[in-house]
Amino acid sequence: MAATQYRFVTVDGNRLFYREAGDPQNPSILLLHGFPSSSHMFRDLIPELEQNFHVIAPDYLGMGNSDAPSGSSSLTFDAVAHSVEGLMERLNVNSTIIYMQDFGGPVGMRLATWHPGWVNGLVIQNSPVSLDGWNPERLKAIESSAGPETPEKRASAEARVVMATDVYLYQKGAHNPDRLSPDAWSNDAYALNDPAKRRAMTDLQLDIISNLKLYPGWQVYLKSAQPKSLVVWGDNDPIFLPQGADAVKEFVPLAQVHHYNTGHFALEEEHQDIGEQIKEFFAHPTQR
Repeated sequence: MAATQYRFVTVDGNRLFYREAGDPQNPSILLLHGFPSSSHMFRDLIPELEQNFHVIAPDYLGMGNSDAPSGSSSLTFDAVAHSVEGLMERLNVNSTIIYMQDFGGPVGMRLATWHPGWVNGLVIQNSPVSLDGWNPERLKAIESSAGPETPEKRASAEARVVMATDVYLYQKGAHNPDRLSPDAWSNDAYALNDPAKRRAMTDLQLDIISNLKLYPGWQVYLKSAQPKSLVVWGDNDPIFLPQGADAVKEFVPLAQVHHYNTGHFALEEEHQDIGEQIKEFFAHPTQR
């Protein structure tokens, strides 16, 4: 079994950490993590995939082991996506399956619409591409953040960038929470306890509203490109509802959808089955 490599690359002056595994001659799969996690969330999935794929799993700017960007400008999803774009260009990877969870959706869908020719398929896990997938209360809170930033809006966003939110997202909806490894949220604590990274993640919380405005364009892309799409969804997610999984078929009718009796971080309990679904579904990844 090939060993995972742990590497850094500098993109636009910032060091990005990434995990890499598998033979570069195999089809690539780019694993894009959620909030407030890192590529660590894929630690169990990577061994499931590395015999069949060239696996690349970065930590975003301001998260995990990557740098928090310097300067006074707020971090945005555009900037995060451009940094991942730079990583892929440095690695000379211009053809990949994109796996996206939570924050990974806005990053991955930007890459897909910027570079349609890169996309050999999508794996969508608890990351909506339409408003159907949102818990209405959470959606209302996001929409209330529209407009200029205020101290009140920033304080509200910063209050979510804490360990209590992280543990809640891991445990809520898990079908067997007593079997969840605390290593998951202990790893996340590294970035959550870094003031610069907390500031960066707060910036991204405030920028979530920018993603909602892009949904129509993402849907046009999905309808026109019809990328080979696999949806794997934790149905007990307190933020993203199961309707978000089924809604993908409105745009990609041949999408395959799998629902799981687990929560936001579905890989904590279902990485083995999700890995099998990916391998089976993308047995011929160049076919769409």
